[in-house]
Amino acid sequence: MNKAVEKALKASIKKFAEIEKIDSQNFLNQILEVFNWEGNFLEKTDKFDAVFESNEGFEELKEVYFDLMMINFFTADAAKLEADYLDSEEWADIEEQTLDRGTEFLNLLLYVNECKDEHIQPSLDDFLKEFLLVDEDEFQDEFHIYEDLISNQALAESSIEDICNNAGLMNLNEEMEELFVPFMCFFNQPNIDEKSIEELEKFSNNASFDVALYTLIVNFNKI
Repeated sequence: MNKAVEKALKASIKKFAEIEKIDSQNFLNQILEVFNWEGNFLEKTDKFDAVFESNEGFEELKEVYFDLMMINFFTADAAKLEADYLDSEEWADIEEQTLDRGTEFLNLLLYVNECKDEHIQPSLDDFLKEFLLVDEDEFQDEFHIYEDLISNQALAESSIEDICNNAGLMNLNEEMEELFVPFMCFFNQPNIDEKSIEELEKFSNNASFDVALYTLIVNFNKI
């Protein structure tokens, strides 16, 4: 299992459980077992879904953790397969069968992983223009999905409180409705910062989810 993924997953589950005041040990053990399981990705997905079915208190995190499981597959599992596996017909079929899974959080995880490889500091402007290429004509689907981030870039330079307060006043696109605050908070403070976590818990309208995602991405960014 990718060590950065493991650290991020553990930290995220811990914060979510603390805020929700629920026990997380059984869920943590089960989900780690799935992430560490080596086998067909669709079978792995079935095991993943079964864990959430038996741990309903964590259901809200399901699709975001699916994104994280994809990152773990790309960075750990796939390395143990054939060199061109991700270009194979088998993987293309898996992608087709999982098109409706996950969220736009996957792009943020991919971007952060790229930043670590290139030893650069993540920034919202770089994410939008250099990674998503939202200024290019052929990437207008991405422009539409991320329009809320594009039109509110100044919030990334403001404060956690401002981000949370403004998010509550916006009519956000479906793809970013739940992710806007964690995305913006990450670009506001991309490094692990307890003060930012405390402020997010205080001002967020969905504290357990937002803190869990923010904790996940800043920990993933650390290693």
